[in-house]
Amino acid sequence: MFTATSDNEAPVFPDGCRDILVIETQSGPPRIILTDHDLVPRQVRLTAGTHITGFRLRPGSQLDPAALDAIARQPGDADAILTETRRDPDDLGDAIMALTRPGASLRSVAAAAGVSQRTLQRRFREFGLPAPDYWRLLARARRAAQCLTSACTLADIAGESGYADQAHMTRECLRWFGATPASLRRDPRRLALISQPALGNWTGEQISTR
Repeated sequence: MFTATSDNEAPVFPDGCRDILVIETQSGPPRIILTDHDLVPRQVRLTAGTHITGFRLRPGSQLDPAALDAIARQPGDADAILTETRRDPDDLGDAIMALTRPGASLRSVAAAAGVSQRTLQRRFREFGLPAPDYWRLLARARRAAQCLTSACTLADIAGESGYADQAHMTRECLRWFGATPASLRRDPRRLALISQPALGNWTGEQISTR
């Protein structure tokens, strides 16, 4: 849950998850929003008094569109409604988790699933999900970002995270988080947002802090 105490902008970073947001303002009925998969970082403008309750979906989860209408009618029952209506394509859920592991590749994950690379890519498209490389590259960047709280050098973090070199990691952090690793290391609040449970460090459905 989150309540804006003043007009401000909040950063949102790609995390591989979709959230159901129940947005309440000082005027009008609650708005129910299903977020999309973010491909780049963005800023969200919030007005004072806006109250947001969020429910994070497991990476790759699908949602019956009727669930949004049900939540709009009964916002207090959102958790139970999501439990009943969420659909997890088991094969793609397993593939997504496999893609988040260090050293994973489309070739290795497809082989483990017993399908061709093209078939696996088609399955992601059929469910309206980002391509396999989205999950693999974002998970690697999130792992690297989580290591920035340690005393390790940036070069060591780059090597341990599977990047060709420090410059490669810097480019990927700029792509996904809009900041260099050195800048992120100096910004604990931003790092905390990036490190919330999501792709690559999933712990289960939870209330989102957006």
